[in-house]
Amino acid sequence: MNSTDATLTTGLPELDKVLKGILIGDNIVWQIDSADEYHELVTPFCRAALTNGSRLIYFRYARHQALVTENEGAEVHELDPEQGFEHFIEQICAVIEEAGPGTFYVFDCLSRLAVDWYSDEMLGNFFMLTCPHLFDMETVAYFALYRNYHTSRAVVPIQNTTQLFVDVYRHRGDLYVRPIKVLHRYSPTMNMLHVRRGESFSLVTSSAVTSEIMTSAKWSGLNSDSSLGFWESSFLQAQELMASGDYRPDLPERGKNLYEKLVRMVVSRDAGMQKLIARYLTLQDILDIRKRMIGTGLIGGKTVGMLLACAIVKGSDTRFVELMEAQDSFFIGSDAFFSFLVSNGIWWVRQNQRDPDKFLEGADEARRRIITGTFSAHIMKQFEEMLDYFGQSPFIVRSSSLLEDNFGNSFAGKYESVFCVNQGPRERRMQDFLAAVKRIYASSMSEQALRYRARRGMLERDEQMALLVMRVSGTMHGRRFYPEIAGVGFSFNPYAWHESIDPQAGVIRLVFGLGTRAVDQADDDHTRIVALNAPDKRPEANFDEVAQYTQRRVDYLDLEANQLVSGYFEDVTGEASGLPLDVYTSIDRSLPRDAPPRRILTFEQLLSKTSFVNDLREILDTIETAYDYPVDIEFTANFMENGEYRINLLQCRPLQAKGSEAINLPEINVPVEDRIVEARGAVVGQSRLGQIGRFIYIVPERYAQLPVNTRYEIARLIGDINRAEKENVPENVMIIGPGRWGTSSPSLGIPVSFCDINTVTILCEIVAMHDTLVPDVSLGTHFLNELVELDMLYLALFPDKGQNYLNTAFFEEAPNRLLDLVPSAGKWADTVRVIDAADVAGRGAIRIVADALGQTVSCHFVPVDS
Repeated sequence: MNSTDATLTTGLPELDKVLKGILIGDNIVWQIDSADEYHELVTPFCRAALTNGSRLIYFRYARHQALVTENEGAEVHELDPEQGFEHFIEQICAVIEEAGPGTFYVFDCLSRLAVDWYSDEMLGNFFMLTCPHLFDMETVAYFALYRNYHTSRAVVPIQNTTQLFVDVYRHRGDLYVRPIKVLHRYSPTMNMLHVRRGESFSLVTSSAVTSEIMTSAKWSGLNSDSSLGFWESSFLQAQELMASGDYRPDLPERGKNLYEKLVRMVVSRDAGMQKLIARYLTLQDILDIRKRMIGTGLIGGKTVGMLLACAIVKGSDTRFVELMEAQDSFFIGSDAFFSFLVSNGIWWVRQNQRDPDKFLEGADEARRRIITGTFSAHIMKQFEEMLDYFGQSPFIVRSSSLLEDNFGNSFAGKYESVFCVNQGPRERRMQDFLAAVKRIYASSMSEQALRYRARRGMLERDEQMALLVMRVSGTMHGRRFYPEIAGVGFSFNPYAWHESIDPQAGVIRLVFGLGTRAVDQADDDHTRIVALNAPDKRPEANFDEVAQYTQRRVDYLDLEANQLVSGYFEDVTGEASGLPLDVYTSIDRSLPRDAPPRRILTFEQLLSKTSFVNDLREILDTIETAYDYPVDIEFTANFMENGEYRINLLQCRPLQAKGSEAINLPEINVPVEDRIVEARGAVVGQSRLGQIGRFIYIVPERYAQLPVNTRYEIARLIGDINRAEKENVPENVMIIGPGRWGTSSPSLGIPVSFCDINTVTILCEIVAMHDTLVPDVSLGTHFLNELVELDMLYLALFPDKGQNYLNTAFFEEAPNRLLDLVPSAGKWADTVRVIDAADVAGRGAIRIVADALGQTVSCHFVPVDS
């Protein structure tokens, strides 16, 4: 097309004159009171386009009468906005790309989109993305918007982005148009009213007529937001219903439908979660969420899990209302994330991430733009109000994406959480907070997060990033701030190291200080694992072992340094007053009498002299019953001045670790010479019976002798082995190595990333590396969550404990296929051994029998016909 092309027309020549012609790339938005007015303008536009041989595409998604049909010659694309913003815009852009330049478009009234997306802001985002794309493709497109229906969050972006914005009025049967914006065109009378009479458009010159029409149209006034918009009006309706006393949650016409709408707007659109929400969150709970929301949209999975858990527990017994710490978090809605991407030119990079063939393209540049991006003025104002609310109390900004912490998808450790120590002048505190928000936004486009989504087939699903801003639970002790107790809890205990332990009773993992040590262990340290039906049972055999494998370092917030730091327990608590240390520690009696007493973190009195264990067990059981599924929680606890403690539930999600399912396993009696690996606790994953096709074995003694930096080479080599064969990879690969897999500290184990071992089906941690280091197993860590999500089997092998066995002679003497797979790895042939079952087939097949409920695993030779 060119600017003098006769096809560039509204189909009404006299209207073309009013607008001083239609240009290539014009997007024309008609502001209307009813769809009939829009239809009257669309019909001649479509007729002219088809008469001139142009391609006409109609996007059909609203409930008003169809504007043009296929019988009339248009291509009709029916879309469902309720499938989500990303899916909707992707479908439209795919059509635009395929159609190419010179196409004419008609969109249904845009206002329907704000209803389906519950947000004027997302409507504005849609137009800011679509309009420039149409302009670049040299098209002409028609849009419509209802007058006095939207806030400035929709109207202003649309007016600023479009080339033409035209008011349309119906008065005394006549149609009037008044151009508000006509880009690159001007006439002395362009922005005045024009009335349609037949095919002509005549200028309205009478002030009496003009004022009559304008006043009858109910102009919104100088305050363009006098219309509350869909979002605010929905909440206002709910508030008025609650205040009237007429609310009935069981009756659709008395509030049930409104409640369900607000849940979809704010809380969750996941059908499974909505059933839980309907049982445990009231309409007042939803209104309370709205009071603490920044922006619009959904609050995300992590926030939903936390709020649900609190409501479930408090609703089960009134004593929990007093026992649990009050929750005063803020929720940054998911729309704020999309608006940030759109306004900072990042959106189209994100759209590429829905494509499995190029989802990593541009991610680095997108993260850079996020870090340097800016927020809108209205979001910044809300940020300031939130910051003033917290004062100088520390808080943490946590990811809460739409898919996070739902059934089957934990996203554990994929997105970041950032502590804001929140010290210093207000300007600095704001900058620290903004940096935290951007860092989490950027983590949504990290390679780790994108690969996780790709592996689970979720690249095309809407994954918006909401945020949860929580007050840090704890107490100030001089310059240090920390909780006294933090940890994770499973309602199903996959780590039963003693026959008296009931897996159904649950397990908790305790640390002193911030809970970062419970989920992201990073150095030579340990946690206290407590079976809730047998809290006195410990994996250690005696107090010497207890003292050796205790927690030594504490994570805390340094208020003077304004950062998260670690320190030795003795140093951290030595300067604190009022801590009930006897509750957490035991005195080491093995020291000489004249030596200063040394406290060991055992939590003995907490577990034996208080109701803490019973409280945690009841909390986990109550939530599991509500979910009808095992759950995983994060929590803190602090003692008050009166000697009572308060528990704070920080997170709750369906437990990804499987294992409660029973399958029929054979009775086995393995001859000594056929044993390869035998383990008892911890076993995490599905019980299974099958054959091993390959072992990858890291020789513990050789690995322990390597310098720490060199151990990264072993991790990379394992990745090379993992990727060496694209086809004919042996079924059921078992990898065995010393210490923790996936650790960030090579001193603790093998620092592989998950992509280095994603073809492995069974992973074994040998819980011994050298005489002075027995790393804590991975139970409760983010890495373990990822393994069991993909149905890998995890087991920990304790070589020096009864009923654990490792046939080191087999692994050291069997043929090593390492150099066949990675020819350049000759120097590591004594450290890394790759053993295929086919190469030892003379001894029979290699079978694995894993009993998750019984917490036993046996890997052994069997005759081929067994």
